[in-house]
Amino acid sequence: MKRNNAKHMCDFLDGTRLHRHFVGTSWRPLEKRTATTIIFMLLLLIFFVAALVSAGWIDAFIFSGAYFKKSITTSTPKRLEFPLQCTEGINVTQSCPRTYPTRPNPANPSRPSNLTCPSYFRWIHEDLRPWKETGITRDMIERARKIAHFRLLIVDGKAYIEKYSQSFQTRDMFTLWGILQLLRVYPGRLPDLELMFNCGDQPVIPSKDFRGPNASPPPLFRYCADEGSLDIVFPDWTFWGWVETNIKPWRSLLPGIKEGNKRTKWEDRVPYAYWKGNPNVARTRMDLLICNVSDKNDWNTRLYIQNWEQESKQGYKDSNLENQCKHR
Repeated sequence: MKRNNAKHMCDFLDGTRLHRHFVGTSWRPLEKRTATTIIFMLLLLIFFVAALVSAGWIDAFIFSGAYFKKSITTSTPKRLEFPLQCTEGINVTQSCPRTYPTRPNPANPSRPSNLTCPSYFRWIHEDLRPWKETGITRDMIERARKIAHFRLLIVDGKAYIEKYSQSFQTRDMFTLWGILQLLRVYPGRLPDLELMFNCGDQPVIPSKDFRGPNASPPPLFRYCADEGSLDIVFPDWTFWGWVETNIKPWRSLLPGIKEGNKRTKWEDRVPYAYWKGNPNVARTRMDLLICNVSDKNDWNTRLYIQNWEQESKQGYKDSNLENQCKHR
């Protein structure tokens, strides 16, 4: 919105506009000191405004007069997103369009280059600590094959997949779609790599089986890990949506939850802690159900078991996250 307004400002500074403003107007003569003070303050104001304009705090467009004729509109940068255009064929081998970029985009000068990683990035180093001294060998990778759903290779900015078994529902597809988004948004920036991936819920690399200086655990990526496992954590596939359970991608789901949060005031909500989900996927969830209300105890919690099979038959009418902001 910056515009060249040099002539306008020069005319203003050389006094022509000030002169035109005062011509034909009857004014009481001012004392010399008072006039000097007014001129000094006026020049100071002019230089102050000019400094704000040059610093970008005030848009020079305001001084052109068009500001009062046309409102200023601001636009947010469009978020890049590339649709998944791979078609399902009869053959096992599939390919995606070759029209996607593979070279780095020009650096954005408005983006600071001295950004630091958030503190939680340290967990990347923790997850890779078992291989810090020995490195990762070809034998380690191949031993993960029997428990992996697919192998991912990235070579020269392109992804290659070798599928070993069918994952639950479409977890593998949405996980791969997220990786493709990474390749498209940052073309040419990802190094060549190879990794094994498991799409299940439970960790499968127990740390107790790989102890001692000669331990060589297979590196396996998955969505979950705990203190007793060596699985390498990767972003959950539901970040991009979970179509089988009618859950939208987080980017479009979070605004809906924010709006749903406004429907019921805090003081009007049910005064209990609330949880609903499938307890059969984790021991900690089964333990959590012990804290549910009973004839003997009330822990101020209301815990519900989610039956996804039944919910799917009912059209997911009771699983919309936007409608569940009713508890404190």
